[in-house]
Amino acid sequence: MFTYLDPAVRQRLTKQGKLFRIDRDGTKLEAGEAGPPGSTISILGPIPLPLQLCDKHFDVQWYACVRNTELDKIEELADELRENNSQRSFATLASFMAVNSVLVVGDPQAWVNPLVRVHSSCLTGDVFGSQRCDCGPQMHAALERIRNDKQGGLVIYMSGHEGRGIGLWAKAATYLLQDAGEDTYQANRTLGLPDDSRDFSDAAALLKYFLDDQAFRLLTNNPKKVDDLTRSGLGEITRVKHVSGVTDDNRRYLSAKQDWGHKLSAEDIGLD
Repeated sequence: MFTYLDPAVRQRLTKQGKLFRIDRDGTKLEAGEAGPPGSTISILGPIPLPLQLCDKHFDVQWYACVRNTELDKIEELADELRENNSQRSFATLASFMAVNSVLVVGDPQAWVNPLVRVHSSCLTGDVFGSQRCDCGPQMHAALERIRNDKQGGLVIYMSGHEGRGIGLWAKAATYLLQDAGEDTYQANRTLGLPDDSRDFSDAAALLKYFLDDQAFRLLTNNPKKVDDLTRSGLGEITRVKHVSGVTDDNRRYLSAKQDWGHKLSAEDIGLD
């Protein structure tokens, strides 16, 4: 995690243009420029990242992004822990900071109405290959669609969005409630949690920076995601349906999404 880079290394990366900050409007800040308190995002990259997913090769540029309200607090604690050589506490700190990722596909200088996916993290689907949801196939399909699109585009991977923002521990509990008969949204309410507590403001700031306020196509079936990004100041968003990985194991999950407002037809989820 770049949170714990030695200050001399951070300074070197800043001079190289590999470590920089943007504000909520997506404007790049000069080195040493303060920016509005608590509202900047630090970005590390670009980092060449060859990917091999489902027997397909992708060449992307990776940017690691973190909100400075988290970064500043953790760096203060990290400096203190480093002095005391508190390795166990130091490792614990690393687990609490959400680092979002941007994967850039193609040449941004040539983009006109690029294809974009804002993808919420899902350990069970993206990493383990769980078929209780469609997250893993959606992630892989998005990269392939963007790679094959003449305009290219990018994926923003939101690491703090597990379980629509409730976290992995609570998500595990909702699975048990779903197995007892509740749907994914009912299970959240049983735990006293919102249907969807995700915050897309960081994604909006990153889109403003990487797309420079140009129009883009968003791979999503969720109108709320479009509405949230629009309220953050992004305009000219064209929603593009994105259905992938439908199985008998996740059809009930997708049906609940459909009832909640996702633009999915009965044919999309195999219920016709």
